[in-house]
Amino acid sequence: MIVLSKLTIIKIIHTVIWFFFNVVIFYLFYAVISNKIDKLVWIGVGIILIEGCILLIFKNKCPLTIIARRYSNSTKDNFDIFLPNWLAKYNKLIYTIIFILIVILLIYRITNR
Repeated sequence: MIVLSKLTIIKIIHTVIWFFFNVVIFYLFYAVISNKIDKLVWIGVGIILIEGCILLIFKNKCPLTIIARRYSNSTKDNFDIFLPNWLAKYNKLIYTIIFILIVILLIYRITNR
């Protein structure tokens, strides 16, 4: 029987959630590029905005990072997720920029119909 540590379980959950948000972001990007604005686009925008609100409430930290901190003293940015350290460090910046571009393209698409 495999026994996983609490930190490993958090890392797995965090990575799965990160992957889900990647799917949402890249679907949004595809939809605005191809001008296929549908109900899923608005659901995706809502999901990303909810995530942003959660990050604001928790002072720009994912709640899972706060929980994982109980089980690690690591100073690495990827101590709580299975990502390369550089990506964990710049993750919010990268995806915020991509989301801003998506919103700009979305506004362009809906105002030029």
